[in-house]
Amino acid sequence: MRKTDKKIDNQLRTTLTEVCEAALKEFNGFEWLTHIVNYDDFPRSLRIVCIFDSNENLHDFMSLSHHHSFNLLIERSLLAIDIKLKHTHKQISYDTEENCELKNAGNWAQKLSTLT
Repeated sequence: MRKTDKKIDNQLRTTLTEVCEAALKEFNGFEWLTHIVNYDDFPRSLRIVCIFDSNENLHDFMSLSHHHSFNLLIERSLLAIDIKLKHTHKQISYDTEENCELKNAGNWAQKLSTLT
C-alpha cells in the first residue's frame, strides 16, 4: 500500500467509525459496517457494507426506507473528506449476521471477498 493509500484508508476508517457510532444509536438492529477497496481503482472500487443482526431487523429498516437516510449520512460524511461515491446504490450494501452464519458459517472474510 502506498503512502497516499494509507492516508486515505485512515481517513476512511475514522469517518466510517463516526458514521457507525451514529447509526448504532439511530437504527434498530444495526451492528457494524466495513469497507472494501482496491486503491488502484479508487474511489470507484470503494464498497461499504452495513451489517444488521437479523434479516427481520434489516427488512424493517429497508421497509421504513431508513436506508435512504443512512446512505445520505455515508455520502455526506465521505464528501467531507473529499470522497465522492458515483454509484451509491452499488457502492453501499446491506447484509446481516444471520445471512453470514447461514451461508458462510460466520466467516465474514469469506463473505466479503465475494464483493470485490
